[in-house]
Amino acid sequence: MTASSRPDSLAAWLAWLERQHPSLIDMGLERVGLVADRLGVRNLRCPVITVGGTNGKGSTVATLVSCYRAAGYRVGSYTSPHILRFNERICIGGTPVDDATLLAAFACVQAAQGEVSLTYFEFTTLAALWIFREAALDVAVLEVGLGGRLDAVNLVDADVAVITSIGIDHVEYLGDTREQIAVEKAGILRVGRPAVCGDREPPATLAAEAARIGAVLMRKGQDFDFREEGDGWAWHDGSRVLAGLPRPALALENVACALAALFALGLAVPEAALREGLAGAQLEGRLQQVARRPQILLDVAHNPHGADFLMRQVPKALPGQRTFAVLAMLADKDMAGVIDACLGRIDVWRVASLPVPRGAPGKRLAALLHERGCVVAGSHASVAAALAAARQQAAPADRILVFGSFYTVAAAQAALATSLPGA
Repeated sequence: MTASSRPDSLAAWLAWLERQHPSLIDMGLERVGLVADRLGVRNLRCPVITVGGTNGKGSTVATLVSCYRAAGYRVGSYTSPHILRFNERICIGGTPVDDATLLAAFACVQAAQGEVSLTYFEFTTLAALWIFREAALDVAVLEVGLGGRLDAVNLVDADVAVITSIGIDHVEYLGDTREQIAVEKAGILRVGRPAVCGDREPPATLAAEAARIGAVLMRKGQDFDFREEGDGWAWHDGSRVLAGLPRPALALENVACALAALFALGLAVPEAALREGLAGAQLEGRLQQVARRPQILLDVAHNPHGADFLMRQVPKALPGQRTFAVLAMLADKDMAGVIDACLGRIDVWRVASLPVPRGAPGKRLAALLHERGCVVAGSHASVAAALAAARQQAAPADRILVFGSFYTVAAAQAALATSLPGA
């Protein structure tokens, strides 16, 4: 590709990237590492926190970004996937980078790529690292895309590594046991550097890998923890107690991991800034409330571990309050496991098909629900149609949970943007 033939818009670049590699996922660091070395992006010229785990990564990143911003630091964050716009993946100061910045980064990566074939994720990760290296950041927070050991984010050495949770997902790449998956996720750990574990009962292989690598493992429930206190909460480790903290709009299990990582990195964050950052921490698609009567909650939970966590975060239904669910998933996810994690918590289900290459037909989800004796009010061609039907059926005091995939949340957001008052 010559300079004159390069795509001239973000949409054109992304369409081009989707056609460049024979497979969507191609684990390994050899190919992408060659290009990273040509670009010189393994060193971001700032401290780095890398966040891995089966679930909870996005909330942990969001908390760190909010706290560092409140303290006046210039912070970059890389997450995936996005919900509505690709730009959401690469943020500086909590704001997505603009198209012009992305186009410049893509051009630099493509120029350095040469004969090396890169996946969409590998190419865009290199672009994110290039943007961060040029941005004069005070700190960067990088979210692992898949696994850890062979993920493109792992090209950069983490000053602090976080493993939020260890559940069964992506078994074709990471293994089908928590023990195997823990080894893959431990690949982001580094010798002599802190490693925060948010899983209260991690497989023994995680501690074994940390010891083998020489990382300093810090476990929730042993080295740090939190407790709820009325409308607030408290966090503590071996040297400090922070009480009366404001509740963010995120799960405290993940927020607690973020605080452990923040203190482990050591950048000074005054307590006033910490409290301000916690109060403002939020993330789209994580128990995100978008309407009140009836209450509508959006969540990207897409595996059994995530669905179970979601169900535990949703408050117990009030007397007479019904809980509706709108579920749409990808076919390669553990659909039965997700449903099983929700049994006894949902009164009425509506399912939808996802119009993407890996999308599961709504009828397949409906069949799994019927097998378990669940009440299925309808199978719909789209998330928008399922949500509209649920809103029509629900009383003002009821609530509607929309979950199953990033695609599901994106579709719901798009539908609600044109139908909610004030949109």
